[in-house]
Amino acid sequence: MARPPIDPRLWRYARSARRYLALSVALSVLITGSIVVAAVMLAWVLAGVVTDPGQRTLGAWTTELLVLALAVACRVLATWLQSRLAHRAGAGVVAELETAVLTAGAQLPPRELESRRTELAVVVGTGLSGLRGYLIGYVPALLLAVLVPPIVLAVIAIHDPVSGLIVVITLPLIPVFMILIGLLTQGRAEATLAATTRLSDQLLDLFAGMPTLRALGRERGESALHERDSRPDSGVAGSSAPGEDDPSAMRVGTMAHRVRELGDALRQRTMRALRIAFLSSMVLELLATLSVALIAVSIGLRLVYGEMSLYAGLVALVLAPEVYLPLRMVGERFHAAQDGMAAADKAFAVLESVPESTDSRDRTSDATEPWRCAGVVRLHDLSVAARNGFAPEGLSAELRPGVVTVLAGPNGSGKSTAAQAILGLIVPDRGAVTVDGVDLRDLGQDEWWAHVAWLPQRPVLVPGTLRENLELFGARADSPTAHGPTRVVDDLEAACVATGFDTVLDELPDRWDTVVGPGGVGLSLGQRQRLALTRVLAADRPILLLDEPTAHLDPDSETAVLAALRQRARAGATVIVIGHRPTILAAGEHVIQVRAAANDPAEVTV
Repeated sequence: MARPPIDPRLWRYARSARRYLALSVALSVLITGSIVVAAVMLAWVLAGVVTDPGQRTLGAWTTELLVLALAVACRVLATWLQSRLAHRAGAGVVAELETAVLTAGAQLPPRELESRRTELAVVVGTGLSGLRGYLIGYVPALLLAVLVPPIVLAVIAIHDPVSGLIVVITLPLIPVFMILIGLLTQGRAEATLAATTRLSDQLLDLFAGMPTLRALGRERGESALHERDSRPDSGVAGSSAPGEDDPSAMRVGTMAHRVRELGDALRQRTMRALRIAFLSSMVLELLATLSVALIAVSIGLRLVYGEMSLYAGLVALVLAPEVYLPLRMVGERFHAAQDGMAAADKAFAVLESVPESTDSRDRTSDATEPWRCAGVVRLHDLSVAARNGFAPEGLSAELRPGVVTVLAGPNGSGKSTAAQAILGLIVPDRGAVTVDGVDLRDLGQDEWWAHVAWLPQRPVLVPGTLRENLELFGARADSPTAHGPTRVVDDLEAACVATGFDTVLDELPDRWDTVVGPGGVGLSLGQRQRLALTRVLAADRPILLLDEPTAHLDPDSETAVLAALRQRARAGATVIVIGHRPTILAAGEHVIQVRAAANDPAEVTV
């Protein structure tokens, strides 16, 4: 479907663009009036000077020259103001859309966010910057193309109907060729954006696996493999490094080649787009030049034979280029706007795909009374659509406080998906999740999440201090005071001992004030896991939901963490653990087998 010249979604999602559009229209009207007044005054002065020798003094044309100077100054000032406003609006609109897309992306369901993460990174990182060209060049040219040709054509037709007829015949040729060029280049901007997204995805994948590749000596691809195979001890048993069969390492030889291919394809596609842009500009310039030349020849011949006045001929001749100029500018700046609008389409797709906020949902009970969560979670025939069928399929279970419940099952059975449904991050396709008899969809997300401590497979650590990361779930790392209880501090110390994070703190000079980077940069993988576990165990929340909590831990630490989870359960918390390791299954007092098949899950009580 053809895209409208000015996408109304841009003005709906970028409020700062509305004021710019109104001011730009007003300035375009002023520029159009200045063009007409300047042409009429210039033709009037020149015709009078040529035809009347007695009027060849500055004093005879003082008023006309002042009006001409004022018209030229107004045009220059209006054009400058329009350009200045366009630059400011471009920066403001891009920043506004980037913020909106980031906010909307954070609200996407986890599955959709994972599948669109590279697209979001490209759109927010570099894609939307192309909107500056759209707002700075294309929109002003488009407004002038709408206002200038009809008004100038009317003035030409009033002074010289023949020249007006020539303009009427030749002017549509430029839009026709613009449409043909648009059909030729249709999809080029989208293809370029898709190529950039694929290249970014490959690079992110390569960089994510670079630590493993460097550890295995394969960061240089196949050459490193050949060097390793040529070593004398390469065939000795046990000489292979741990993780040698890691998929990211096995495909690195083709990864570098694939990234190089994508880069070359992106370069070639960009050069083809530039070639078409230059050729299309040449075609439009040629059409406009021939049209103006045709008008000039017609005026010259009629002036020679005395069939028209010099004033009328000069008005038509001066205004003729102004009729074609806005359309030429639209054609020239069309290609610069396409990259930005292609990225904007992706941004609008994200903004339109975000569901309505659930924060406004109220419980059926009295909202003035604080909700006390007892921690009884029930899954009623829970089914979530997957690539092949449903995972999980028909999951029904009761997750009770006081026991450790384990969601077990093979990979792909939907264990993590069930956890996301319990958290309210995804809406099940069939069935429902209830908490204390209340449907989860009737609870506000903030209200529900305030009662849950969640540990995903890859813990989220924000840039800042360890103290700030700990306090995300409400735990405090402050020392006890005379006015405050020591129970919270004791719980934190017990959680640190259980996870082994107390030894990590002893190695850090600033302890809880130690600063970490995005994703926990500055801590090892095991230390990040221990911090995340400590955060969950120390949280005073009635429901604990943990996905593979003992990953990256040694056996002793795993035993201590499982014992701490059982202790939290005995204290009245609802502890839900996702895992398939024998130690986790043995620690579970209530094991639920999650399957992607149509059979009801079997519940085994230990």
